[in-house]
Amino acid sequence: MRLLGTTSLALLAIAYPLSTSASPSASDDGSSKKKEEAPLKPCTARSSSTGSFFDLNSINLSPPVEDKHGKTAGGKDGKAESWHAKGYDYGTNFTLNFCGSVLESLEDVEDLGSSEWGNVGGFYHKDGKTFSMGQNKSEPVVRGRKLVLNYTGGSYCQSSVSASSKFKRAALPSPEEDSELIARKLVGDDDDKKTNKSSQLRRKSTVISLLCERDPAASKAAVSFVGWSEDECTYFFEARAYAACPSAEVHKESLGPSGVFSVIVFVAILVYLIGGIFYSRIVLKKRGWYQLPNYTLWAGIFGFCHDISLRLMSVCLRCLPMRSSGRKGYSRLGGMNGSSVRGRGRDPDDENRLIDQLDEEWDD
Repeated sequence: MRLLGTTSLALLAIAYPLSTSASPSASDDGSSKKKEEAPLKPCTARSSSTGSFFDLNSINLSPPVEDKHGKTAGGKDGKAESWHAKGYDYGTNFTLNFCGSVLESLEDVEDLGSSEWGNVGGFYHKDGKTFSMGQNKSEPVVRGRKLVLNYTGGSYCQSSVSASSKFKRAALPSPEEDSELIARKLVGDDDDKKTNKSSQLRRKSTVISLLCERDPAASKAAVSFVGWSEDECTYFFEARAYAACPSAEVHKESLGPSGVFSVIVFVAILVYLIGGIFYSRIVLKKRGWYQLPNYTLWAGIFGFCHDISLRLMSVCLRCLPMRSSGRKGYSRLGGMNGSSVRGRGRDPDDENRLIDQLDEEWDD
């Protein structure tokens, strides 16, 4: 009994670390949980208060790709263009993407350099010009119970441009030049009034509020234009999608549930064999194969399986076609009426009668 209790304790001691490694302890404080959290992937967010996880990659449209045959395939969900929103009273429609640049090829974007045209997260056309509503960002933010995506660094605001109408639009600095101008202002370089006034210009930005759509069939996002600020610097949108609903965060674990179960079963079998052998050898004084735990039971099962396999093999051999096993000079011949003439193993009396009959015919 002591030996069985020792083996049970050994099994529990090995299985306990596996169970504790699969699920974290509930007594860990918030700081330890934050340390264990893996870095977020692009276009994902995690709520610091509730722990909810959001993944917007399903509505992040990718640019079209050409296959081997030269055919162009659209992005996710077969879309070859970005998401659109009707502007209603603003006078134009809007085009944007989530966590990425728009799929459309843009040129001559107002107040942006040619190297920045490919990073536009949202834009619109007005008065024959293309305006950027902000450069794309791949980090959505959870503010309270709201999931928000914010684009900044777009074209200059219309109100700022009209207030500084003394300079031409073509002479407006790029975002890189804005940082240089701010640095000049900090060191006291106010010689150039034109650049000093340009540093005060603001750029357009976009705020997208993502709402949860519980219908799983609605895989596409529905984008709606909400409004804009008086100075036309900030644009507000609302998007409903199933991707904006909280979901379970998938962690890459070293051992999954099936792996942990397999390890536990293997350890249990190992403890059963080792503990049974020690018990049979020390307590029952057995030797040889009889040391195995429940030897008679396993021997009976093995003998039963052996007999069944032999019977099945014999049945299969009977079903196989038999070949002719006669010696040379003897074979079974079929007659015209289906009868056969025996070759070897014929009765001697029959042979004598046949010889006598042949002799009589020969004498005649």
